[in-house]
Amino acid sequence: MNGEESMNRFVAAAVSAASAGALMIVPNPPAQASAGEVVVFSTEFTQLDTYRNPVGCKKLSITAHVLANQTSSDVVVHGDPLCLTPGLTVRPGYGSHVQPGSGAFSIRR
Repeated sequence: MNGEESMNRFVAAAVSAASAGALMIVPNPPAQASAGEVVVFSTEFTQLDTYRNPVGCKKLSITAHVLANQTSSDVVVHGDPLCLTPGLTVRPGYGSHVQPGSGAFSIRR
């Protein structure tokens, strides 16, 4: 086997591995607007964060403590700021404590 054949096999293996890795990434479905508000309490010294008719991925403040879902859809609290990880689902009319630095939330339709 000469150097060119080795290089071709290496490139083919690298492309195959990259393709397999890309198939393992499962993107979140596109977010849609939800009627209502998501209200986030952080501390007694700051105003509530209110997200009206939220859409997409919304980053939580690092001090976020309690999230209240007053929308018509499920809210998912993610552990990362880009809403890429699975998360805790909060149904409409319910709330949840969130860990400081939780990341973000998104709307599930």
